[in-house]
Amino acid sequence: MMNMMEIDGYRAVIAYDPEIEMFRGEFVGLNGGADFYAKDADGLKKEGAASLKVFLDMCAEDGVNPRKEYSGKFNVRVPGKLHADIARAAAAHGKSLNQWVVEVLDKAVHE
Repeated sequence: MMNMMEIDGYRAVIAYDPEIEMFRGEFVGLNGGADFYAKDADGLKKEGAASLKVFLDMCAEDGVNPRKEYSGKFNVRVPGKLHADIARAAAAHGKSLNQWVVEVLDKAVHE
């Protein structure tokens, strides 16, 4: 996936910050914030590992699960016409709206 880096089984989104001329990484899916900065990929890996270690150590110290838990439910607001188009597409595939959306989203994140 573009602009993602995996460090010790945790994923971080990477972006360039032109104001400081550095790359910024921010771990996603955590029960808190953990970010890091570096000028290049090797530096990002090193700084990311250090930032993650501090975060995980704090979680262990506080008895907190470091990974955010997701309920599996979220609301999405779409224009009425798109809602109708999605409902028709799901019906055309013989699926419920939920089944169809899950399949489309799964395909989109795993391409």
